[in-house]
Amino acid sequence: MKTVGEISRRPGLPAAARAALDDRLGERVSYSEAVRSQHGHSETHFPPCLPDAVVFVENTDEVVFVVGLCAAHDIKLTAYGAGTSIEGSALPIAGGISLDMSRMNRVLSVNADDFDVTVEAGVTRIALNNHLRDQGLFFPVDPGADATIGGMASTRASGTNAVRYGTMREAVLGLRVVTADGREIRTARRARKSAAGYDLTRLFVGAEGTLGIITEVTLRLHPIPEVISSAVCSFETLEGAATTVIQAIQLGVPLARAEILDDAQMHAVNRWSKLDYPEKTTLFFEFHGSQASVDEQVATVGELASSNGGGAFSWSSLPEERSRLWKARHEAYYATLGLRSGSVGWATDVCVPIGRLAECISETKRDLATCSVPATICGHVGDGNFHVCFALDPDAPDEWAEVEAFNARLVARALTMDGTCTGEHGIGLGKQAALVDELGDGVDLMRAIKRALDPAGIFNPGKIFASN
Repeated sequence: MKTVGEISRRPGLPAAARAALDDRLGERVSYSEAVRSQHGHSETHFPPCLPDAVVFVENTDEVVFVVGLCAAHDIKLTAYGAGTSIEGSALPIAGGISLDMSRMNRVLSVNADDFDVTVEAGVTRIALNNHLRDQGLFFPVDPGADATIGGMASTRASGTNAVRYGTMREAVLGLRVVTADGREIRTARRARKSAAGYDLTRLFVGAEGTLGIITEVTLRLHPIPEVISSAVCSFETLEGAATTVIQAIQLGVPLARAEILDDAQMHAVNRWSKLDYPEKTTLFFEFHGSQASVDEQVATVGELASSNGGGAFSWSSLPEERSRLWKARHEAYYATLGLRSGSVGWATDVCVPIGRLAECISETKRDLATCSVPATICGHVGDGNFHVCFALDPDAPDEWAEVEAFNARLVARALTMDGTCTGEHGIGLGKQAALVDELGDGVDLMRAIKRALDPAGIFNPGKIFASN
């Protein structure tokens, strides 16, 4: 794990830089320990590390100003959205400035006829969908947390709808980015396809803020379905649940969501969300379309589930019941922590080709049987991505070592199956060695790109790889 002590840092900002910040932005620069602490904590197990200052920007011109100031005074700069990243991507481990984008929260334009929208980076996904609802459109990428759109682009976020609608890689049409030399660039226009030069959009999507600061994002939208129906089905075996989803995809069933929760996760979810589902491996489904197409999808998947050891479907099209179901799924991480008072969460993820998913989850489940730390499994079974979450005793170093060894075995297992060390959490601090195992010399090329675009190493140092 990367710690603050491994990154060269100096105490506080240079006096000239502090004076320039205060003169330009006034009260929107904070040096208070409380605000710095808020921006120095991670959603999961990484230790806190405080920035020297938090700067709240409100437009792209101010981002250009801050970047220029950092370049002139060799100050490190880490963008901050909602603080929900899992692998420590937004932690300011070299101090410097935490650039809070939350006030850049305007929806700039909705092009309903073209099914796209342009937003500032600090708009959250829930706020965006609330804005779009009256126009019959929605943005489907749903990582669970109410993350900012800029943060989701930076980490190439995914979520429960990815099996049908894709990830941020597919959703982002173009970006406005401030580069290390203070330029404001546009990576693409709104056309749905282009063969114009390098794909700069995809270069910045998933770069975790190491190459530039995203200030605006243009997104692909979708019409709100006529009918949305959710279903829950428990299974006698984990293999039966995974096989059901794989067969449904092979038959061309357009699943909108297909989530798997193991028996331990269902126990945690029942306790946390006050539900009473069977505590067996369970699938949460969602189907979108016309009434006739949804009925057909439900019938087909129901037959597949029955043939694979699944029980009866419990399903509903009522919005309040669907919301309760998916709220429970999105709070699975907190439900796991609820199994153990005072625990600290360690969430990890891998992704494999869906044909190997049942095998990978089964082997992981057997590995967990020998683990002394409470753990659960859940995941986006429709695209081969699943998560393991541990509830650790913060004062038990043996448990941390045990989970670290398990995580290494999990990643190795996924790579053996031609998968990836992370399907959606990103590399951040926690999976830098795994990235090298996965891509080898490809990581050297990433470092070269980093050096070319950010030669002074200003942007989010220590993330993805330890050095330029």
